[in-house]
Amino acid sequence: MNEANHRLMKMKYKDVFPMLLQKAIKKNRTAEEVYEITSWLTGYTKSELISFLETDLLYYDFFMKSSKLNPNRHLITGKVCGVSLEEIMDPYVKEFRYLDKLIDELAKGKPLEKIKRT
Repeated sequence: MNEANHRLMKMKYKDVFPMLLQKAIKKNRTAEEVYEITSWLTGYTKSELISFLETDLLYYDFFMKSSKLNPNRHLITGKVCGVSLEEIMDPYVKEFRYLDKLIDELAKGKPLEKIKRT
């Protein structure tokens, strides 16, 4: 695992998630859309996602404690940070990067239905 991924695992959800929100909002997407696709991926409700912002939950634990990760997340393909999702072997890193990819797609204007692979 490279150093950037190792650092990401140790970051707190409350420090990472606002950056994802900001990325989408800068491109005229809404916080509601970010919550919707994050819920789709992780199975957490919007209220759970918001409540996690008040805790010291690690980003790693945010994904690993979810018992409802979307079974269709393997349909998320493409590159994140220049690396193909299909080439990521570390299952933990892959989960982080799935959400990165979804936020990238949202910021680029892709419709929610396509982002959620429905």
